[in-house]
Amino acid sequence: MFASAIIANKRDGLSLSREEIEFIIDGFVANTVPNYQMSAWAMAVLCRGMDSREIADLTECMLNSGVRLERATDRPRVDKHSTGGLGDKTSLILAPLVACFELDVPMLSGRGLGITGGTLDKLESLAGYRCDLSASEINEQLRSIGCVITGTTPEITPADKKLYGLRDVTGTVPSIALITASIMSKKLAESLDALVLDVKFGSGAFMRTREEADQLAASLVQTGDRMQVKTQAIMSDMNQPLGRMVGNACEVNESIDLLRGGGPEDARELTLKLCAALLVATGKSKSVEEAILQLVDKLESGEALRRFQEMVEYQGGKFCDELPLCKATEFVSDRSGVLSAIDGQLLGQAVIELGGGRRELSDAVDHQVGFEMLVRLGDKIDSKQPLVNIFARTDSSRAVAEQILRKAMTIC
Repeated sequence: MFASAIIANKRDGLSLSREEIEFIIDGFVANTVPNYQMSAWAMAVLCRGMDSREIADLTECMLNSGVRLERATDRPRVDKHSTGGLGDKTSLILAPLVACFELDVPMLSGRGLGITGGTLDKLESLAGYRCDLSASEINEQLRSIGCVITGTTPEITPADKKLYGLRDVTGTVPSIALITASIMSKKLAESLDALVLDVKFGSGAFMRTREEADQLAASLVQTGDRMQVKTQAIMSDMNQPLGRMVGNACEVNESIDLLRGGGPEDARELTLKLCAALLVATGKSKSVEEAILQLVDKLESGEALRRFQEMVEYQGGKFCDELPLCKATEFVSDRSGVLSAIDGQLLGQAVIELGGGRRELSDAVDHQVGFEMLVRLGDKIDSKQPLVNIFARTDSSRAVAEQILRKAMTIC
């Protein structure tokens, strides 16, 4: 079997066998399939696509390139994945909240790149918080408190790590098949019983249209089901930020408000939907409606917040009720009208200009910068009305962010 023949088959639109996919993935990890051949294969997959069986085989081959987390307890094991967006802090609330129901949540998360904020960056706003736990440390924490949010270990899905970097420089990131295998191989390595997916669409999402997001959601769910994991997708609108806060420490503060039972209604509603799906899937609740009542009780009683504090301190972090932010400056409207659109890509770029995001994975992140959104789509706006509070480290970064915000927010 030769890589060139496999590439040619996919380029010609033929379905690949499990053995052919395995040959490509194993060879890439072992460096017997060089980068130029893997790039050609990824481009063929982008152009020709894969059917559901091929995607499941690709996912399993990438999963089998590394190890899986061992089961630490007899409790059901669950997790969620978001396709990313602005102000997306649901993971910080979901993990401790769901753990209150005798479920284990071994959440392996990532860092932000581009406009999408990273869960690990947000948690590292808490001084001392460790995101590099070993597999044994993950299992010890799960046994003790039922939830952990950390980075992946080097032994998990090495094929995905190599292929992810290659996709970024070869223009093959948008492939539904490759996105699905990347997401699901990492999540399945957690040895889950149930998985809920937050698939976002809109100007601030990776998938701009609902149709694209629906295609990705279907691929993810089909793959999870084929791999014997109860998988459900919930679609969410990312034409404006989720909640009011965008930025690392900003979002941690808002997450703590939500864990107290407060916080913005849109972020609360989405988080409850995601959590409820997991409670129903594992038999902890008979219906979504019952689950939401149970979840609200855990928030209002303070149990979810106490579990979050335990998680932070277990991972070496210093919990505090409110993290410090840079000085706030109001950004005001220069006209009257209605806020008809927010360009999420531009808004995310403004966060990067403040220092709150990355262009390259090696870039440092300023945790104390970001935005507080003071208005929502459809709001009537008056001239000189404050639209956004900007938390900026320097006057120059604030000025650049203001210029971008002026373009990002359409008032007419």
